[in-house]
Amino acid sequence: MRSWTAAYVVRRIQKNGIDLSKISIVPEATKIPLQRIGTDPVPALAEMRAEGPLKKLEFPFNLRVFAVTGYEEARQVLADRTSYSTDIRHLFNGDGPTTADDIGGLGFTDAPQHTRLRKILTPEFTMRRLARLEPLIEKRVDLQLDALEAAGSGADLAKLLAFPVPFQTICDLLGLDYDDRDAFEKLGSARFDATGGGAGAFGAVSEQREFLFEAVAKQRKEPGPGLIGQIIRDEGDTISDFDLAGLADGVFTGGYETTAGMIALGALVLLRDPEHAKLVREGSSEDVDRVVEELLRYLTVVQVSFPRIAKHDMTLFGQELRAGDTVLCSLSGANRDGAVVGDDPDSFDPYRVPKSGHLAFGHGIHRCIGAELARMELRIAYPKLLRRFPALALAVPPEELKFRQLSFVFGVEELPVTF
Repeated sequence: MRSWTAAYVVRRIQKNGIDLSKISIVPEATKIPLQRIGTDPVPALAEMRAEGPLKKLEFPFNLRVFAVTGYEEARQVLADRTSYSTDIRHLFNGDGPTTADDIGGLGFTDAPQHTRLRKILTPEFTMRRLARLEPLIEKRVDLQLDALEAAGSGADLAKLLAFPVPFQTICDLLGLDYDDRDAFEKLGSARFDATGGGAGAFGAVSEQREFLFEAVAKQRKEPGPGLIGQIIRDEGDTISDFDLAGLADGVFTGGYETTAGMIALGALVLLRDPEHAKLVREGSSEDVDRVVEELLRYLTVVQVSFPRIAKHDMTLFGQELRAGDTVLCSLSGANRDGAVVGDDPDSFDPYRVPKSGHLAFGHGIHRCIGAELARMELRIAYPKLLRRFPALALAVPPEELKFRQLSFVFGVEELPVTF
């Protein structure tokens, strides 16, 4: 998910004494899976999918990276437990802005370590355990809607609702203080940003993980009431600070940045059509559930999967892959494939009943462990927002909105609204 490929190229370029500030190391063709026009992927992504199931991306230094853009093909790759590795720490064992100590968590580990770590987290993310958070989330949404109303016309929904709700929820879940909200808002956006080639992204990764290492070390002495403290009480010294910080990092970042993007972008999509907003405001819980699933598919804020590195030479969809080649699944491309939804996959249809499940949370052993928490927050936030402000509308023309450019997690910078 992070721009690890670009960071690797950064290391190679630095060794040749080239000034990184004066060049762009992300070739134009490789940007397609991260580019959008408004909320839609660029047409070139659909063209890439139509050309074939596997596309070799042009990277410097003979770095072999392939993109999968079709739904069935992406599911196949993401479900394959034996042909690929997601552990990339061996790429960062030297000097550079990022080291192996900055990379961990479920996303960048393989079985059996991945199995062991996920088993620790899974019980905390069952619907039964998450149910205790529902009244807290409802209260938090109400408080943020109060803040939105107090800010008046032109208030930024992204800042006053979309970010604080998942951020504070995930801090409560982990047992972290959220005094440094502004700093973490910037770090969260920066770590998924590939516009500078990855160096800045991995600087943000390092800084955020340093904070989490400190939090883990502190709770080793005095375990708190949240997930970090609970894991320490349950696992003791059998889990290292590195692994625990990696788990916390994955939960922390995946738990707020993606949901924050979804709350803001989903509100934007619903405001495009008064009937869509009315359906969420006045419809049943089943209506809201269906709308949330369609928004997740349509928006697919996590645009690209964790990289899969081929463990051995193989033939994939008619092309020869070598051991060490990288395969990236375009989740936004796969979710706009007619194979998942049938006709008109590029439209948002709140009444759609898809043919298959979407890939917004990934698939296989690396599927997002916090998927149900994200769904809960969205199912609470959208109806409360639209019932509280039935006349909610954008405060600026849609073309004036600024979206993130080349970000692995898509989002809108600001969403000014009137009510």
